[in-house]
Amino acid sequence: MVKFWFAAAWIGCCFLSPAFTGDAHAADSDTLPPPNILWLTSEDNGPQLGCYGDEYADTPNLDKLATRSLRYQKCWSNAPVCAPARTTLISGMYATSLGGEHMRSGVEVPEDFQFYPNVLRNAGYFCTNNSKTDYNFADSAAFDSWHECDGKAHFRHREREDQPFFSVFNFTISHESKIRNKHTLVHDPDKAPVPAYQPNVHTVRRDWAQYYDRLTEMDALCGKVLQQLDEDGLTDSTIVFYYGDHGSGMPRSKRWPYNSGLHVPFLLHVPEKYKHLAPADYNSGGVSDRMVSFVDMGPTAISLAGADLPSTMQGVPFAGQLNGKSKDYLFGYRGRMDERVDMVRSCTDGRYVYIRHFHPERMYFAYIDYMFQTPTTQIWKKMFDAGELNEVQSKVWQVKPLEELFDLQADPDEVNNLVSDPAHADQLNSMRSELRNWMKSTTDLGVVPEAEMHRLAGKTPPRQWAHSSGLDWEHLVDMAWDTTTAWNGLDESKLQELRKLCKSESSIDRYWGTRGLTLAILSPDQTLDAKSHAAALELLDPIAAKDESPIVRAAACEGLLVAGNDTQREQAKETLLHFANVNNEGHFVAMTALNLIDNHRRELDWDVKSVLRKVPTKGDNPPIRADKYVASLLKYLLAN
Repeated sequence: MVKFWFAAAWIGCCFLSPAFTGDAHAADSDTLPPPNILWLTSEDNGPQLGCYGDEYADTPNLDKLATRSLRYQKCWSNAPVCAPARTTLISGMYATSLGGEHMRSGVEVPEDFQFYPNVLRNAGYFCTNNSKTDYNFADSAAFDSWHECDGKAHFRHREREDQPFFSVFNFTISHESKIRNKHTLVHDPDKAPVPAYQPNVHTVRRDWAQYYDRLTEMDALCGKVLQQLDEDGLTDSTIVFYYGDHGSGMPRSKRWPYNSGLHVPFLLHVPEKYKHLAPADYNSGGVSDRMVSFVDMGPTAISLAGADLPSTMQGVPFAGQLNGKSKDYLFGYRGRMDERVDMVRSCTDGRYVYIRHFHPERMYFAYIDYMFQTPTTQIWKKMFDAGELNEVQSKVWQVKPLEELFDLQADPDEVNNLVSDPAHADQLNSMRSELRNWMKSTTDLGVVPEAEMHRLAGKTPPRQWAHSSGLDWEHLVDMAWDTTTAWNGLDESKLQELRKLCKSESSIDRYWGTRGLTLAILSPDQTLDAKSHAAALELLDPIAAKDESPIVRAAACEGLLVAGNDTQREQAKETLLHFANVNNEGHFVAMTALNLIDNHRRELDWDVKSVLRKVPTKGDNPPIRADKYVASLLKYLLAN
């Protein structure tokens, strides 16, 4: 091993001499075989590594890899949770463009669709995945893209030694679930770094210490594969990627499209003889300020392999023959998260993070069964209920603002919202425009509620339906943005716009018109005058009673529950209880209805448990891997 590192150092020195110029590499590149490509991925961890300056971390193997790699300062996973992040990775498309931004979406794959392993296989690569899939699709098309896809998959299994390989090794030891497994800690919890938004108590510090312990174990697994590469004499012919699959498994990192949930470590190592394929700013042991994200990973692998990029892919290669233009912004998204319906979009320019909430009426940390198994979540909620938290720590247990803006340079924990700061008005307006335009240009299917998307698309893959529907997606995005501003106030002009939408022939228009009226009713910061209040109820009443779309009726019911008369409230209650039965309108509508029941049952003093006890937890044809979410909601509602 010493000899290897001596030789590597000698090669590095020679590279700096005139005899080892870029032109020499370019001259030799035509005779070189395609490079091998190795992806090392770890679950649920942000850049809490020694090579990223974290002094609490113990990650010697990755730190060593960093000394001969390019370390990216800003890489986003696009989605802050595994399945939608992997939808983005495998497709080279934003999950929002496929309708797959929801956790366990189970959407159909468009016809004749190529995932990046398909492209690499067609280019002659031996493609293996060890072994996480979780691509969020209804069928096995992505799974079937690999030569090998299981816990034994390995580049050593290729039939010919001269066949180039693309191999993924995915390490689950750092997953959120591993934080809960009690073991003898190696990291001292008293020294654990705790972000400002979490309570700095022993339970939280212990979870962070265990998280860092798991990163050390993950680091050892990365080292093992790198050693195998070296043993096989493949180090100088293999391009290595290392990255985490989204932010840490700790609450308010995972599941939330803040920088804390999207920022992942990313190291790119390019061997000496393939430096002609390296990014322009490549320097062993160097740092790149170029912003990249998961949507770019597959296209970059294709570019490094010398293959052609499918026209469907939205990512921009940042290395190889197709190396594209640097990005000015990265984008993030949150859809339904397990059993909780939500819609959040975010973007960053590297310094600032802008976040837009399309469900500001719902609190950040609505109960999610899986998230609440983490001790930190439990103690955090207990301390909030006891009034033991400060304002920053209490935020996640309250409803959201419509917008958030953070300066990562001054506020790395993202706790100081600058939306109301006049000094940042230009920055706010610029990022608003960038995010809205990105949603339009990428056909963000999130503007169609998940249940309605499935109802309208039927068996057609959502992406195909979106492009064949004849719908004006610029209008849909503008409508989603404009109607939700009712959370901050409603004037006569806005009321007339909502009235028009509520009477539209399009169920999507009616949904957003209804949402706007409901947000105006629910907003804690303003009160509708008597005339506007009556007008809102007049519009919502017939929608709740007879709209053809269950999801539009449910949205109208929410407004009537809060502002309607006794008759309207009773009708809304019965409608939501009807929708809560999965055998009536399906799982996605049932989840929506149960979310609304949970949001408002306490303030209305409902006695709904006797009805909910009779509601089935599963119906016919449940969505792939999402069949347990209705059961989780019912369990929670009946226990609280």
